Amino acid sequence: MLNKYARAFFTRVLTPFAALLLRLGVSPDAVTLIGTAGVMAGALVFFPMGEFFWGTIVITLFVFSDLVDGNMARQAGISSRWGAFLDSTLDRVADGAIFAGFALWYAGSGDDNVLCAVAIFCLASGQVVSYTKARGESIGLPVAVNGLVERAERLVISLVAAGLAGLHAFGVPHIGILLPIALWIVAVGSLVTLIQRVVTVRRESAEADAASAANGPADR
Repeated sequence: MLNKYARAFFTRVLTPFAALLLRLGVSPDAVTLIGTAGVMAGALVFFPMGEFFWGTIVITLFVFSDLVDGNMARQAGISSRWGAFLDSTLDRVADGAIFAGFALWYAGSGDDNVLCAVAIFCLASGQVVSYTKARGESIGLPVAVNGLVERAERLVISLVAAGLAGLHAFGVPHIGILLPIALWIVAVGSLVTLIQRVVTVRRESAEADAASAANGPADR
């Protein structure tokens, strides 16, 4: 849901910065790789230590590379299947690192096995949600559904909560409860989104099979 509105806004805001990087000779692929490395560092270095505020700051600085690299490719007229593949693949890596960072915290100093399991579920379900759309599209289906909690929602909910929870280190009382709440919201929302996509693919595949049968025997 957020993708529909936020992406267009930030694309306009970041267009001048993307143009500057192109003038400096930076490639879109380099921005993709650097952005992913920055997100992973923020998540896997700061989060396991409980430094949620600074970890979120680092991740936020690099997460916008997901918009900048595509913007650069369009401005330079060099959009390619490889660039789209690399961007999508590294998005999954970055997302996994964020929730892995949460899981490592709760498995260690955070000392909460239930929340560790919830963070792992968020990691796994996020990957499966992305896979269902990619797999559905690969067999020729549109997968025309806006899920309840897609990638943008997962990132915003978890990172905003983590950043605010990190204010506990600055003396803000009881603020740490926001992160567990956010993880549960993302977990439940991802499960709902997965069900939405599976139901949609089931319906679209049945419609496509029926149309094929009406037009003649389909190859199997």
